Amino acid sequence: MQYNNRVKIIRESILYQGWSTLIQYVIDYIRSDQHTETLVREIYDSGDGVVVLLYNNKTDKILLIRQFRLPVYLNGHPTGFILECCAGLLDHHQPESTAKKEIEEETGYRLQNIHKIYEAFATPGAHKEKIHYYYGLYDEQMQVSQGGGLITENEDIEIIEYPYSQIPELLKSGAIIDSKTIILLQWALLNKSVLLT
Repeated sequence: MQYNNRVKIIRESILYQGWSTLIQYVIDYIRSDQHTETLVREIYDSGDGVVVLLYNNKTDKILLIRQFRLPVYLNGHPTGFILECCAGLLDHHQPESTAKKEIEEETGYRLQNIHKIYEAFATPGAHKEKIHYYYGLYDEQMQVSQGGGLITENEDIEIIEYPYSQIPELLKSGAIIDSKTIILLQWALLNKSVLLT
């Protein structure tokens, strides 16, 4: 089946522009049976992002952060404070440099080297955001501040270390509900040998 030339954008209109932009698209879509449908979709665009799994191969620990997430709270979480890997939006910068900046701001560690794993779309049905997944090795000599995020960005971040051996229980217990973090912790369970090199 040919996938090229099956979509034609007829119109796009900005419905809202703030922290994120909501755009309405009207498209002509050619189905696999060659019938053309006109579809209307609202798509959020807040830019692409990065997320980094931090692992200390000297202490065999991972570093996670806990922070408040309003959408999680609004969707029934009792506090809205959830565990995550370090992450942030690109804001039109390169993924690797953004990842290093976010690591230092949020955790207080300055890493020279991080390693890209892959890219994936978080919510492809409604959001344009593509996430760049990385891992990085940290140790106490790389700590340059207490971290905690930037007040100017309304960040209030708690830094928590867990033994690598606790990853299965963190996942099984439901303590991790952020999909980016689940993906990276599952990757870490499958790739311990990579983390040790």
